[in-house]
Amino acid sequence: MVSPEERTASFEREALPHLDMLYRVARRLTGDLTRAEDLVQDTMFKAFLAWDRFESGTNARGWLLTILRNTFINDYRRARRTPVTVDLELAEPHRIHQTVAESDPEGEFFRRVVDERVVAAIDGLPEEFREVLVLSDVEGLPYAEIAAMLEVPLGTVKSRLFRARRQLQAELYEHAVEAGIVRPKEPIP
Repeated sequence: MVSPEERTASFEREALPHLDMLYRVARRLTGDLTRAEDLVQDTMFKAFLAWDRFESGTNARGWLLTILRNTFINDYRRARRTPVTVDLELAEPHRIHQTVAESDPEGEFFRRVVDERVVAAIDGLPEEFREVLVLSDVEGLPYAEIAAMLEVPLGTVKSRLFRARRQLQAELYEHAVEAGIVRPKEPIP
């Protein structure tokens, strides 16, 4: 039997180092700073409650990403069933507060390095393509780990990633030419 102190120390040692990565994935999945923070908080809470079932020394990152993804999907399904009502009279005075609260220094830096058109193109991908692209190209996860986390065959991961990259390539070609990243295609004589 593990003491509560040992359990907490194990959780802090193996799970907490993955917080930044979980937050980045949550930002890409939700597209919203506040929802991403809530998603990571829910994920870590669930992980802590279930920490007795985690095998120490195994892939904590994959285990946490699976919890994050399942929590996101469950929240998404629940939100689709719940109608949202907004009283515009009450919402408008809080617009300035909302704008300030949604500032994102990390996002600002990322936008300077990666153009807004690139981010918009990634965000515009279908969810199953965007999810695989972010996990592979942004977070650097291996294909096998992504397949296990998403519970899809390895070939499906590769296919989705190929299609996501092709769609981005087609959408961003002109932008890359304008930015001087690639040379324009020469017409075939």
